[in-house]
Parts: sequence; structure tokens; C-alpha cells
Amino acid sequence: MRRIMVLNPKGGCGKSTIATNLASYYASQGEPVILADFDPQGSSKAWLKARSKKLPKIQRCAPEKVGELMLPHGKGALIMDSPASVRDKQLKNHVKLAQTILIPVLPSPFDIRATADYIAELLTMGRVSRSRTRIAVVANRVRERTRVYQSLHRFLDRLGIPFIGVLRDTQNYIRAAEQGVGIFELPASHTGHDREQWQPIIDWLDSKESRPKKSKK
Repeated sequence: MRRIMVLNPKGGCGKSTIATNLASYYASQGEPVILADFDPQGSSKAWLKARSKKLPKIQRCAPEKVGELMLPHGKGALIMDSPASVRDKQLKNHVKLAQTILIPVLPSPFDIRATADYIAELLTMGRVSRSRTRIAVVANRVRERTRVYQSLHRFLDRLGIPFIGVLRDTQNYIRAAEQGVGIFELPASHTGHDREQWQPIIDWLDSKESRPKKSKK
């Protein structure tokens, strides 16, 4: 089973939004999906609770600690929503679980600096440096014509890791969260631009570049 983690040390950067939308997308494609919520705030758990049983099923998993998660096998996707302030040994334990890590970053100077330091820490870890865990950045809640967005874009271009998508600041994500659905499950007439923004993210996740490099025997 594919293991994707959404990770960032700062709260409020949109980890749960990205995790729940990924889970709903893969479920809508007919794949088995498990959504694991490590965050004590339980935003992903609350989203699942609001989700209608008529929608494609997403299995809930709410371990209190990383070590309690039994890694599933078979087809489908395990989407992991991480808590804020994951650092040092705890961060290493999270990275061990993931084949792919998405890092959301907000267009603010504080978030840009914090994310730069976090990525530097991630790149020193063995699994990441050996490409056993792949990482990429998603810019979240972006207003593209603002000056801070231009600063964010320059920062992401300098990272040297994949910058795979930009998600706009829109009420559609709030409506989706309230209903326990994802962008791809809301009416296409209202979410056309959002679906377009998600497509590069989905394409990258479906590519070889997002998957772990096989170890040499």
C-alpha cells in the first residue's frame, strides 16, 4: 500500500486539508484508502466523522503514537496527517513510515523561513538522502498576485526539491471540510480551477519520481 505523509512543523499550514483531499481523491478512484490522523487536534478524524456513508469508503486509523501504526500491505493508499512540532527523533520515526512526504507551506515570511529550516533537517536524514523517502513541497492558500507569493515562488525554486503545486485560498476547502468531502467530490462547476491546481500534484504522486528508490541488494 502506498504510504504518503503530509508533514510540517507549523500548525495551520493546511496539512489536514491536503491529507483529506488526497484521501477522498484516491477513494473516488476506487482504491482502498486508509486515513491515519496523528494530530491531537483530530481534524482529519472530524472530517471523516462528517463524511456520508454514501460516499466512497475511507478507513479511519487514529493511533496515538507513530509506533502504534501497523503498516498495511496490498493495493491502495495510506494517507498520514501528522501533528505540528515534529522534530528530532520523533521526526525520524515519522519519516520511517513514509514513502512520500508532502510539505505544505504558506506564503508568509515566517512560514517560508520555518519550512526552509525543516527541509534542511529532513535532507540530513538517511532515508531522504538515499531517496528511500521522497519529499516535495506544495504552496497552500496562495493569492498569486501578491508580493509575498513572489517571494514564496523564488524560495521554492531555490530548494532543489520538487515544487509540485499551488493551491489557492478559497472557501471551497472550508465547504469540503464541513461536509467531509474533497474538492473532487464537490460540483465540478464550482471547483474547476481547484481541480486544475490539484492535477500536477496527483500527476507527480503517480510518477516514478515520487516513489522510493529501490535498495540495492
